[in-house]
Amino acid sequence: MIALSLLSAFLPIVIIIFVIVYAVKNKEKGEEAVIRHLYTYLVLFATLMMVIGGGISIFMAAADLISPPSYYQSYEDFKQIREDNKVKDEKVLTEKELRARYEQTVKDEKNRVKESAKNQIIKSLGFIVIPFPIFLYFNRMRKQQNV
Repeated sequence: MIALSLLSAFLPIVIIIFVIVYAVKNKEKGEEAVIRHLYTYLVLFATLMMVIGGGISIFMAAADLISPPSYYQSYEDFKQIREDNKVKDEKVLTEKELRARYEQTVKDEKNRVKESAKNQIIKSLGFIVIPFPIFLYFNRMRKQQNV
């Protein structure tokens, strides 16, 4: 997590350094050509980062879909909370009924996580499907500019 925050802090600095070096190196081509090249490379970079981020998100959601995280609450905690929050005139549940409700809660939670993972996969596909054609188009433009 710390590495990710460090990366996000230093990434703009690296991009600015790249832009300055590129502009100085290609000064003789003319200002308009340099700006066009920089714009192309920045769009390529942004779309590539979106595609990579979408791929990582799909992988993480697929992991949750295949192996959902365990339910965080033990049966004893579930039972204690039920007893602490007991409403007057509420039917007292037997141990078997209480265990059945706990098992159903665990199943419902796993199903909720799986549904959430499916939803996340669909959302993450947008981060691949939308920017990838843009990346391909600008990559083709870059190749034509370099010829």
